[in-house]
Amino acid sequence: MSTNALFLFFFFLVCPFVSSQLAPNQRTTMINLSESLANSSNSSIWNVTKQPDPCSWKGVGCDPTNSSITQLSLSGFGLSTPDFLSVACQLDSLESLDVSNNHLSSISDEIFTICGGIDGLKVLNICKNSLSHSLPAFPGFLGLEVLDLSYNKLGGSIESQLDGLSGLKRLNLSFNNFSGAIPIGKSMHSLEHLVLNMNSFQGTITKEIANYKNLSRIDFTMNQLSGSLPVEIGELSKLELLILSSNNFSGEIPTTLSNIQNLSRFAANQNGFGGSVPAGLTRYLKNLDLSYNRLNGSLPSDLLSQTNLEVVDLSYNMLEGSIPANISQRLFRLRLGSNALTGRFEGSAFTMLQNLTYLELDNNSFTGSIPPQLGFCRRLLLLNLAKNNLTGALPAQLGNLSNLQVMKLEQNNLTGEIPTQITQLLSLLILNISWNSLTGSIPSSVSQLRALNSLNLQANHLNGSIPDTIVNMDSLMELQLGSNQLSGRIPTMPRTLQIALNLSSNLFNGSIPDTLSALTALEVLDLSNNRFTGEIPTVLTQLISLTQLTLSNNKLSGVVPKFQQHVALNISGNPDLINNTASPPATSAKKKNTVVVPIIAAFAAGVVVVVIVTFIVLSILRRYYKVDDEQVHTGEELSLPQVIQGKLLTANGIHRSNIDFAKAMEAVADPLNVKLKTRFATYYKAIMPSGTRYTVKKINWSDKIFQLGSHDRFRQELEVLGKLSMSNVMIPLAYVLTEDGVYLFYEYAQKGTLFDILHGSMGNALDWTSRYSIAVGVAQGLAFLHEYSSGPILLLDLSSKNIMLKSVMEPQIGDIELCKIIDPSKSTGSLSTVAGSVGYIPPGT
Repeated sequence: MSTNALFLFFFFLVCPFVSSQLAPNQRTTMINLSESLANSSNSSIWNVTKQPDPCSWKGVGCDPTNSSITQLSLSGFGLSTPDFLSVACQLDSLESLDVSNNHLSSISDEIFTICGGIDGLKVLNICKNSLSHSLPAFPGFLGLEVLDLSYNKLGGSIESQLDGLSGLKRLNLSFNNFSGAIPIGKSMHSLEHLVLNMNSFQGTITKEIANYKNLSRIDFTMNQLSGSLPVEIGELSKLELLILSSNNFSGEIPTTLSNIQNLSRFAANQNGFGGSVPAGLTRYLKNLDLSYNRLNGSLPSDLLSQTNLEVVDLSYNMLEGSIPANISQRLFRLRLGSNALTGRFEGSAFTMLQNLTYLELDNNSFTGSIPPQLGFCRRLLLLNLAKNNLTGALPAQLGNLSNLQVMKLEQNNLTGEIPTQITQLLSLLILNISWNSLTGSIPSSVSQLRALNSLNLQANHLNGSIPDTIVNMDSLMELQLGSNQLSGRIPTMPRTLQIALNLSSNLFNGSIPDTLSALTALEVLDLSNNRFTGEIPTVLTQLISLTQLTLSNNKLSGVVPKFQQHVALNISGNPDLINNTASPPATSAKKKNTVVVPIIAAFAAGVVVVVIVTFIVLSILRRYYKVDDEQVHTGEELSLPQVIQGKLLTANGIHRSNIDFAKAMEAVADPLNVKLKTRFATYYKAIMPSGTRYTVKKINWSDKIFQLGSHDRFRQELEVLGKLSMSNVMIPLAYVLTEDGVYLFYEYAQKGTLFDILHGSMGNALDWTSRYSIAVGVAQGLAFLHEYSSGPILLLDLSSKNIMLKSVMEPQIGDIELCKIIDPSKSTGSLSTVAGSVGYIPPGT
């Protein structure tokens, strides 16, 4: 014992104001533990001189008489070496030991043997560390009731390591790399919680599951389990939660599940279940999610009627028939989209649904009109009836939905005028009534929708002019009014427009107004198929974010101004225009909608490479954020994304040790961590427990880029990308799949993006040497991607926003997660369906 520790020991013995009645041996142990913790964390955990009573120390819990220590919580103390555990486990009165959220990479069998000797130890929590290799054995631990090893890097199969834990009630092995069969020992009959999500367990759920009568929670999300569910699972009378999402289960849903009176949540989405939905399944349920399966047949008449029912999600199946008329008044979310449902909406069914907040019935074959009774559902945040066969007028009662944030009614057969009552929905973020047969004019009161981000009224029969008041919509980012019969002049538009301004295929005439030059953030401007005359305003060249300008099929004349090279300009169908620009004509809209830039890999042609790439990289500007359904919020505390799978891709030991999926998900749930929003993604800064910063990029599954394949295919692509090695290409280090998107982890770019440098305070400091290094680095990165040994890689949306700078001399190409490995044998010669935006495609594709 050190001199300092000896002093503290005698200080505790003689100090008259110490109120603790701890036994001397426990005092000595706590002094030794304080020193051991300081060594493990490189900092002092407890101030033992100011707080001589160990029972008052942070994380220490004593019995009511303060005579013994029963709880020790060292969570988040920054501990990296496990030696302190051999000291802590000398406290033979311990009932709970929590060392979660630290940096422990291994714990020796000797330490587990010492800790296993504590007869009264009931709780052992080692979650959120970096434990690797296989699961250790647990000798002793005769009284252990809770074992949490989640969020580590443990792997391999589990054979007999847990067999001795006969008193175990809660086992959490989630977020590891375990494989093999479900680890439930024959002696673990006290087990209540079995949480194994986010691993690679295989095999089936056998009928022996019924022998574990105390099970109340089963979570097997995102494993590789298969086979059918045994009917015996219905014998688990205490079961409250059964979560089987994202596996390979098949067969029919057992009818015996309806016998479990305590079952409140059943989630088996993203599997291969077939057959019909069993009658009585929701008898006791609050939450049912069977989306993304192969269920067929009609909906049981009692499916939605149970009084406790709050959430039903059966989207993306093959269900037929109509929606049952009897619906629970407590229903909060109803998702039946992407099925084959038919029939008319029973208006009376919606009258009493005061709690309904999310209603998604899109992509079915419903007929009839939208029931006015929907106006009684005043808590609705999201209403999605798109892609059906609905007819009739928009009911004015929709204006009563004062909380509504998303209204999607596109691709129906709706007629009549837009009711002015809809412009009273002041919380609305997205309004899409495109591809219908609406008539009349755009209400001037539309400007009251000051929160609106996206307004899509294209492909209707609207006439009249665009209201002058539209300039007041200062949150508007996207305005789609194409394919109508609008006329008159173009009014002053809100400066917030970023994604697109589409006025194509209307009856506008006169000159193109100079006021459009104020839209400096606008990316796409489409004025084609109108009757515009006069010259193209030179001021449009000041739209620094513009990537696509379509002016085809008008009556324009004069000389075409010179636009930035990255702008895809379409001026066809204007015979009086004179195009004297030095650059070649832009690609036709009927051809690839991409900027094709030949990059020669050979460094001998370096000068040519630098010139070409410099023009591209230093010119192409940012893309902006597109609002989607995932933005809907209720004003309540932000919830963490619902994780399906997380996996490390990098072999770098430092990154593997630093990256903490749980911490990252906490970071992305906080809007204060948003660093950048683009059209396809949102970038976050995430600080790991080690203090290391990473860039985490979220992409939504709803984006069309993911229509290229399934989640499995996307995971396979990430595995390929994670194995790339090139200093000028941003390689994903890890990924997390969630229900609504994917989060990709990258090294943090200290200098930000090239756009930040060029348009920020450092723009003037970027000398020619730095610009040359950036250009060459980007060229080398592009050459690497194009000549990758397994086939060229398609890279979309090369821009200064996607060039990350570790330093002003170290550029890295981002967004390669939007690539796909090209199979030349399957190439059609046209890649326009891959992504509908201007981007970069390497030569020869």
